[in-house]
Amino acid sequence: MINSTRLASSILASLILVGCGDSAADRPRVAYVTNGVADFWTIAKAGADTAGDDFDVSVDVLMPTGGVTDQKRMVEDLITTQVDGIAISPIDPGNQIDVIDAAAAQTAVITHDSDAPGSKRLCYIGMDNYDAGRMCGRLVKEALPEGGKIYIFVGRIEQDNARRRRQGVIDELMDRSVDADRFDEPGAAIVGDKYTVLGTLTDQFDRAKAKANVEDVLSRHPDVDGLVGLFAYNPPLILEALEGAGKIGEIKVIAFDEDDETLQGIIDGSVVGTVVQNPYMYGYKSVEVLSKLARDEDAGIPENGMIAIPARTIRKDDVVAFWTDLKKKTGKE
Repeated sequence: MINSTRLASSILASLILVGCGDSAADRPRVAYVTNGVADFWTIAKAGADTAGDDFDVSVDVLMPTGGVTDQKRMVEDLITTQVDGIAISPIDPGNQIDVIDAAAAQTAVITHDSDAPGSKRLCYIGMDNYDAGRMCGRLVKEALPEGGKIYIFVGRIEQDNARRRRQGVIDELMDRSVDADRFDEPGAAIVGDKYTVLGTLTDQFDRAKAKANVEDVLSRHPDVDGLVGLFAYNPPLILEALEGAGKIGEIKVIAFDEDDETLQGIIDGSVVGTVVQNPYMYGYKSVEVLSKLARDEDAGIPENGMIAIPARTIRKDDVVAFWTDLKKKTGKE
């Protein structure tokens, strides 16, 4: 005979488990997809994870190591598992429209850090990369007020953020009018009245190649005056190459983003300054927007489709305060 008390307890336990399952199922699951692996994205992850707690959503942070192919696979896997929203930083937006649009047909898709103009993403979260590039160009002018020869280093020119950022630097140094759609093909030197951009080298997120690029420039252009690193890992590798060549302090380094070595370089005087984004808020705001979309709430998306998180210029006089705040947000303090 079945014990009736035991049976009742078993049924009650089953009902509790089912209820818990329903509750968990009601909690939205969103994904934050980066364009690679870097300390920059570790900061963004901290923001995304905090927003997950604040807005009661499950957050998957995915960092592709295999470029466009790996990022595409990640997005397709997320659609298969019926994720409630995706925030993506497209690696090659011009050739990823189909992937983004296919995902947008199934779930809410937004872009962050790097946009995909022309896609069906609902909004872009980040800074105006062209304006930020011009800010970086102004740092170059501060470092070399009499002019000089410059070389630019960046991960991928295919990314919308990299293309606009680089163009902003060039246009500022050439004293051109504002035109975010302008594009100087990499290759021949770009010569202005005071500044010459000798060239642009890419590394496809390959750290060894990034450092080798700098070493090659130091060998081929011993008269170079300034080196500009546009992705977070570029400035630290520029510093490594300069140290190996015994040229720390001889050549001006102008940076982008808030890598620890970059910030320490500003304190030490080996880096002039850096233009920083706010990757913590990129992660936080992306998850906030996706969580509200998943619950059919007003996500606060403006008509122009851009949620702006402005860039800042960090110099020696404010680097310590900035770094202290960053450590607090990322739990490194």
